[in-house]
Amino acid sequence: MLATLASLRIKNFALVEDLAWQPGPGLVAITGETGAGKSLLIGALQLLLGERADKSLIRAGADACTVEAAFETADSGALDVWLEEQGTEPCAEGQLLLKRTLSATGSGRQFVNGSPCRLSVLKALGDRLVDLHGPHDHQSLFSREAQTRVLDAYAGAAAVAAAFAAAHRETNRLAGEMASLRALEQDAALRREMLTHAAGEIAEAKLRPDEEEEVLSRLRAAGNSQRLLELSSQLEAALGAEGEGGVRQALAEAVRAARELARLDPCSAGLGEALGAVATCLADLEHDVRSYAEKIDSDPGTLRELEARADLLQSLKRKYGGTIEQIVLRGEEAAQGLEEIETRGEKIAVLEKEASAAAGRAAELAQNLSAARVKAAPALAQAVTAELRELGFLRAGFGVRLEALGEVRTLGAEWAEFEFAPNPGEPVKPLRAIASSGEISRVMLALKSVLAGQDGVPLLVFDEIDANVGGEVAVKVGQKMRGLSAAHQVICITHLPQVAAAAHRQFAVTKEYNGQRTVTAVGELGGPERVAELARMLGGQDTDSARAHARTLLASHH
Repeated sequence: MLATLASLRIKNFALVEDLAWQPGPGLVAITGETGAGKSLLIGALQLLLGERADKSLIRAGADACTVEAAFETADSGALDVWLEEQGTEPCAEGQLLLKRTLSATGSGRQFVNGSPCRLSVLKALGDRLVDLHGPHDHQSLFSREAQTRVLDAYAGAAAVAAAFAAAHRETNRLAGEMASLRALEQDAALRREMLTHAAGEIAEAKLRPDEEEEVLSRLRAAGNSQRLLELSSQLEAALGAEGEGGVRQALAEAVRAARELARLDPCSAGLGEALGAVATCLADLEHDVRSYAEKIDSDPGTLRELEARADLLQSLKRKYGGTIEQIVLRGEEAAQGLEEIETRGEKIAVLEKEASAAAGRAAELAQNLSAARVKAAPALAQAVTAELRELGFLRAGFGVRLEALGEVRTLGAEWAEFEFAPNPGEPVKPLRAIASSGEISRVMLALKSVLAGQDGVPLLVFDEIDANVGGEVAVKVGQKMRGLSAAHQVICITHLPQVAAAAHRQFAVTKEYNGQRTVTAVGELGGPERVAELARMLGGQDTDSARAHARTLLASHH
């Protein structure tokens, strides 16, 4: 994925109030006085790409700070597939839009192409898009794993290494499954007995999801069956009583009166109709009361059955779960466990066959990977040594030693150890044990130069890695960075005029006081302004000789 940082927008971040920056392609140099805020651009970029948020960086008086960036890519196909897997929108017209907001009072938010996303997504994008190196940011180069991956990249064996790692993980996964199945054999008899009892007891109960409420309701009704019969009989008698005071007699007399009233006054016919409807409702109510009474079960045997069923449900709940649904689930799990015990032999045989095939693939890939590393190690050492010669280490030694591992791991059968001897006559020692910050910066630059064609990260950011160098070495550092810009977008914060002069574009960071607040600003330098800035960097004096020297530096690259 070839991509460039097209624009960076920063609001209320430290001394930055509102800054929009378009770095452009190639090698971009950022210069300025010490303390002007050059590293704020790098800090904002790190925040945007998922680094830890520090709320103290929010500009005083502001509620939040925001960093936005637009990356442009000629082919976003593979990136779009990955973005969709993360639940975010794909790139539109080859443009990737990132945004992160840090609030002073609440949690921050982050977006990819306008879609909210997890912070881990920004972090993963940062690993794909940007490789940042500063004077104190070299720990990754000291890692044996990182060194081994550098060797694989140089050998063109990164795909083989990834395939081996996948085969190795699959072998371990299958081994774990077989171990779990074999562990079942140790307590198979007891486990089978327990699972058989549980599955049988739950299956025999023939549970229904809503059964408990129904059983308890019927149990309450059965316990009060005699009283319910008495009350329903009283209600039926009151409704249907034909003697004096009964509802039916009173209603019959009312109907007769209404008929006589309608004969004398036809306008009252509606009253008779309404009384007829009441009579119909009364008949229906009598029927409902009789039906209810007929359904009341006063059989003691039914009560005992309901009590036994309720006791069974409570017992199952105590053993297997607090609800009917949980009991049913336990029964299904027990049945599945029994099936695993009964079929474990067949499964182990299948897994053994799969594990053997995976182990064979892993062994073949490990052998191929080892052969590629053995062949590439001396070539990488020679190439890095040549680059170091140009960076001022005229008699330094650099080596790549392969150390066999006691057992095959995810990295393979061996890993790499970078060794370095900056001084002639001294033996090489592990890079992490002897290199100073200035030395490791140049070693890293040498490695980046050697790996320029294989390194897939599109944006390289160097934050003052040229510290502790000068003179002709500084010129070489600038040339190396300019060479890297043929395959990458390179952004470099530097105090060295030799490096700044090698850049395709140069930006100056300044502090400005607007009468109320101090703000950091970034401006592109061109023509006389760039010459003046290079002259300042050369010696701090704006003299004709300094300007002439600055023009000479620029002319050597342009």
